[in-house]
Amino acid sequence: MKPDPLGLSAMLEAGELRLEPLEERHREDLRAACAEDTEIWQMYGLSYDPDHFDDSFDGLIAMPERLPFALVVGGELAGMTAWINPDARHRSAEIGNTYLRPKFRGGAVNGPLKQLMLRHGFACGLNRMFFSVDTRNQRSQAACRKIGASFEGVLRNHMITWTGYERDSAIFSVVERDRELLGL
Repeated sequence: MKPDPLGLSAMLEAGELRLEPLEERHREDLRAACAEDTEIWQMYGLSYDPDHFDDSFDGLIAMPERLPFALVVGGELAGMTAWINPDARHRSAEIGNTYLRPKFRGGAVNGPLKQLMLRHGFACGLNRMFFSVDTRNQRSQAACRKIGASFEGVLRNHMITWTGYERDSAIFSVVERDRELLGL
């Protein structure tokens, strides 16, 4: 079990939506889900395409700074997400490593998923949660705006992705003072 001083790794549920801590038992269903859109991995820091899936999955499970989840909708694995670098001292964490199967995209899942995570993060004592999005990924930036996250700016050359691309990242956040306005 990974260290989790904030208690973020609890299973979460809302209606048909369930977040389960990602485990080995999710490997094959997630492999199939990630293979449904191989082009999207060009915009991710790591690739979960068929050629890279096992190494990326093993790394995700092993990374102490990530608390990954399988996203299940109506009993079907719909994708994954994670808490990244939760910091108990500064009461902040990134929400990322999110992937949704194509049929679960379009807002019906992502909005409720992020609201569930944001509510849980605040309940666990977080003051700030943020999203780091490749500036090429317009769909994810629109999703951040749709849930009410504030655009903070762009981190230029923020990371080098698995393809060698020098990624600029758009940063969006939700902070404690946003709770009431966003109904969290």
